Amino acid sequence: MTFILEIADFVVKAAIIVMAIMLIVAVISNAAQRQRRQEGELQVRNLARDLRYSAQTIELETLNKKQRKQANKQAKKAEKSEKPSEQRVFVIDFNGSMDAHEVENLQREINAVIGAAKAGDTVFVRLESPGGVVHGYGLAAAQLQRLRDAELKLIIGVDKVAASGGYMMAAVGEKIIAAPFAIIGSIGVVAQLPNFHRWLKKHDVDFEQVTAGDYKRTLSVFGENTDAGRRKFKEDLEQVHKQFKQHIADYRPQVDLAKVATGEYWTAQQAIDFKLVDEICTTDSWLLARCHDHGIYHIRYHVKRPLGERIGKNVTAVLTSIREFLTKS
Repeated sequence: MTFILEIADFVVKAAIIVMAIMLIVAVISNAAQRQRRQEGELQVRNLARDLRYSAQTIELETLNKKQRKQANKQAKKAEKSEKPSEQRVFVIDFNGSMDAHEVENLQREINAVIGAAKAGDTVFVRLESPGGVVHGYGLAAAQLQRLRDAELKLIIGVDKVAASGGYMMAAVGEKIIAAPFAIIGSIGVVAQLPNFHRWLKKHDVDFEQVTAGDYKRTLSVFGENTDAGRRKFKEDLEQVHKQFKQHIADYRPQVDLAKVATGEYWTAQQAIDFKLVDEICTTDSWLLARCHDHGIYHIRYHVKRPLGERIGKNVTAVLTSIREFLTKS
C-alpha cells in the first residue's frame, strides 16, 4: 500500500510540473492570440462520394472473396471515369445558439458558395435552432436571402428544431423539409428580466439611473418600473412581432398567420397541416436520394481554436483523470 501511495505521489507531482509548464505556454499563446485575429479555413467535402462509399462498404461485406475483388476493380474503374455531375448541391450546416454568433461563419460559407455556384444550383441548409436574439437571427435570415438573390435554389432541412428565430431563417427557403418530430413554429417574441428594486429598498440601497429621452430605458433591473414603461416595452415587443409576421407572410403567403403567429410550436407532422413545412423527410434521406445523380459538396468554415484554449482543455482532462485515479485508490 505504501508503494502505491509513493507512486501516486510521484504521479501527482509530475502532473503538477507538466501542468505548470502547459499553463505558462497557454498564457504566452493567449497573449499572442490577442495580437492577431483568429484564423479559420474553408473545408469542402464530397458528401455524395462519402454516402456512396458507405453503401458500397456494406455491400462488399455481403460478397465472397472473388466477387469482392471484382466489385473493387469495377469501383476503381468507375471512380477514374467519373465526371462531375451537372446537378450540384452545396450543403451548409447552421446550429444556432441564443446569441446567433454562428452567423459569422454562415456569412463566410455563403460568400464561398455564391462565388463558386452557378444559377440553378441548389443550396441545402441543415438548420437546427430554437431561436434567440432578434437582430442576430434577422441577419442570419438576410444571409440566406443572398442565396436566392444569386438565383440559387434554397432548401431548408430540419431534423430537430427550427423555432422562433430558427423558423425566421427557415421561412426564407423555397422549400422546407422536416423530420416527423422536429419542433416547428413559435412565431412570437418574448423578453423577460428580474427586478431587484424592492430588495434594494428593503436594505436601504439607493439606485440612481439618469437618462436623456423619455423611453431610453423603459424597464429596469434595479430601478422602480412604471406602468408607462411597461406599456412602452410591450409596444416595442408588439412591433417586433408585427415585423416577424410580415416576414413569414412575405416568404410563405400560403400560411394563415391568424392560426400560427401565436407563439405556439408544433411537431412537423402537425406543422405540415398549417403549411409551415412542405415535406416530412429527414435531411439524410433527402441527401441519400440524390447522391447517385448529383454532386453534393459539404461547405464548412472552421475556426481554429487558440493554442491556449486547446491546452486548457487538455489540462482539465488531466486533472479529471488524476482525481478519478486518487478517488479509486
